[in-house]
Amino acid sequence: MSRYLDHLPAMFRGDPFAGRFLLAFEAVLTGRDDVDGLEQLIERSARYLDPMETDEDFLPWLAGWVALSLRADWDVARKKGFIREVVPLYRQRGTLAGLRRMLEIYLNPLADQVTREDVVILDRFDAPDHYFQVQLTLGDSDPVGLRRVQEVARAIIDREKPAHTFYALKVVVPTMRIVSEELKEREGGRPERLVLGVNTLLGTRDSN
Repeated sequence: MSRYLDHLPAMFRGDPFAGRFLLAFEAVLTGRDDVDGLEQLIERSARYLDPMETDEDFLPWLAGWVALSLRADWDVARKKGFIREVVPLYRQRGTLAGLRRMLEIYLNPLADQVTREDVVILDRFDAPDHYFQVQLTLGDSDPVGLRRVQEVARAIIDREKPAHTFYALKVVVPTMRIVSEELKEREGGRPERLVLGVNTLLGTRDSN
């Protein structure tokens, strides 16, 4: 019999049909055994709006609520963290601090952990008006990776900058890097590295 009979007038509680009939409503509204009802679903609905608690499949929908594009190469933790951060970050939209943080977030998967020190924005120029420069310092000079970083950086800057401003993007990469054999092995033995004692010598060699 349904527990809902307790809420009916006494004259209906003894009717077996009423008890069976109300079981369908009870299953839908309050659930039965291992089946959740609407009450349980409504109680848990708030967690879907919390980026740190919601399910992975729900993240794109939640990101759409805040007009956010999630990168496909981000892991779940990074996606959740960015959704949580982006609403307060929108308050800084159009500012140097907001643009810098957006570049840090979006470029991190593409470069070796872009930090605040790697993103420099300069806007103190006498002329022309409304002009600024963005300088990115990367730890790798791979041409493919460099081109990807430039494309993403320009897309972010174009989206975040005030409409009346224009800019120049400068990407600084290492032109020569001397490493030890140990560091070369840790980095996968990349052939473009200059390795001390192998293909690079410092100082002069005595010919005598």
